[in-house]
Amino acid sequence: MEAPNDDTAIDVVVPVHGGWAYVSQCLQSLRSQGDGVRVIVVDDKSPDDTADRVAASFPEVTLIRNEDNRGFAASCNVGIRAGSAPIVVLLNSDVEAEPDFAASIRGAFADCPDDVGSVSPILLRPDGLVDSFGIVADPSAAGYVRYHGASLDIVDASSPVVLGPYGAAAAYRRSALDEAGLLDENIFMYGEELELALRLRAAGWGAIGLARVVGTHLGGASAGKGSRRQRYLSGFGRGYILHAYGILRSRAAAHALVTEAVVTVLRLVRFGDVASLRGRWDGWRKARGVTRRRMPQDGIDTGIGTLKALRMRSARYWHDGGR
Repeated sequence: MEAPNDDTAIDVVVPVHGGWAYVSQCLQSLRSQGDGVRVIVVDDKSPDDTADRVAASFPEVTLIRNEDNRGFAASCNVGIRAGSAPIVVLLNSDVEAEPDFAASIRGAFADCPDDVGSVSPILLRPDGLVDSFGIVADPSAAGYVRYHGASLDIVDASSPVVLGPYGAAAAYRRSALDEAGLLDENIFMYGEELELALRLRAAGWGAIGLARVVGTHLGGASAGKGSRRQRYLSGFGRGYILHAYGILRSRAAAHALVTEAVVTVLRLVRFGDVASLRGRWDGWRKARGVTRRRMPQDGIDTGIGTLKALRMRSARYWHDGGR
């Protein structure tokens, strides 16, 4: 890592909200990335002394402290604006990067056409299975993490179609972000990378998958994996996108209504609360105040029908070979 200079080729933005044990592993793994890499840590008003520990243990990083807890999307945007490199990578604080993490991403951008705005690398889970390989979206703009839970030997960089990166390790061309805009700060967390991917695609920017493992996602460092808060925030993002992109006024309306009804009922039965439904309603209302957005012509997997969409929400879908 290095201090900002004109030779910086890649800005790695790491939003942080507590979880020092994860943060320290993440930042330690970024120390070996070589020249031209600037690491920008944005502390989103951590509930503990994580920011002070970052300052003491990793003085070489650029540390920004939010005065308020602004959320993942807003914190990422703070970090993006603080940098200037032509490539921007958003990295979760619970990801341990491989030594060639930055070099692999830089190489992917160097080898692809100039109209490719994002690169989706592979992250593994601690058990060696795939955590993510970008995201795919169905015609109702519902997003699914590609190959989550699959073994590495079945991954395919181009199939299903890559809409854009998964938020835990998302690489962008800065010029694409300058044109299409940064993450939507109305979405506190969960769904923000999907919404940005839709916007980038609608603006004509392509996306590719990088069939290379760049890190391990240790997982669950923020918002409590499987918690009521996570279900609410995830539902908020879904409701927001449904309204902002006019899905219920499109040909995908029936598909969306059926899948959303099944999902919310199942979560009500499983968890005994309406957090998922309430999140969708609040997200829908929040999107009333935004300009209607255009669905992209490319990047949507039109082969995902209602039944397949429901199967893809299963934790075992990719583990069983994507069937």
